[in-house]
Amino acid sequence: MPNFSGMWTVTQQMQAKGQSIWPAVVPVVGSALGGGYFAGQIDQSGTIYNLVVGPVASAQNASKQWKTSNTTTAGTTSVIDGPANSTAMNDVTHPAAYFCEGLTIGGFSDWYFPAKNELEVCYYNLKPTTTSNVTSSGTNTNAVPSRGSNYTAGTPSQTSATDFRSTGAEDFQLVGYWSSTENSATTAWIQRFGDGFQYSYRTKDNPYYVRAIRRVAV
Repeated sequence: MPNFSGMWTVTQQMQAKGQSIWPAVVPVVGSALGGGYFAGQIDQSGTIYNLVVGPVASAQNASKQWKTSNTTTAGTTSVIDGPANSTAMNDVTHPAAYFCEGLTIGGFSDWYFPAKNELEVCYYNLKPTTTSNVTSSGTNTNAVPSRGSNYTAGTPSQTSATDFRSTGAEDFQLVGYWSSTENSATTAWIQRFGDGFQYSYRTKDNPYYVRAIRRVAV
């Protein structure tokens, strides 16, 4: 009912519409979600998304080039908008993106090549080992919660998700994975899952691991 001022509060309006007044429940890291596994959350321009990592068996490839030539690709510089980056290079000259974009897993066909800050969230929450982190990487203001500083040697720690620990059924390999974020005409960003190092000194025509993800607005 209306409050004493004769106005409806926000809570009363939500209740009248049958809407929940409680925050959305955040899935457990590593739990099954939307054709894959929950890897964490990102914030893109005020919209929160759940990130879903695809299964190793179908969403990962051990040897894909970012591009077949070391030249600039327009529309691929975003550190957070993986869908836009990935769409901009959905062709055979961009093998990593083309692989991700072509997947249908669990009935979902919106898989894509993750951007730098999305892939970093995957490392932060699904770190395979107890190895010390590289402390020159890790700042990610798109992560939820936002992180304004680099890793410490012990943070992040090894993931609590057993299947994503080293030798688990879904673990990331302790190597570099391409992100969809271009760094220069000849290089793109890579996330290393052995120690968290983010680097961009390998040329685009080098084959590296790639793993597709999808996102769901909260």
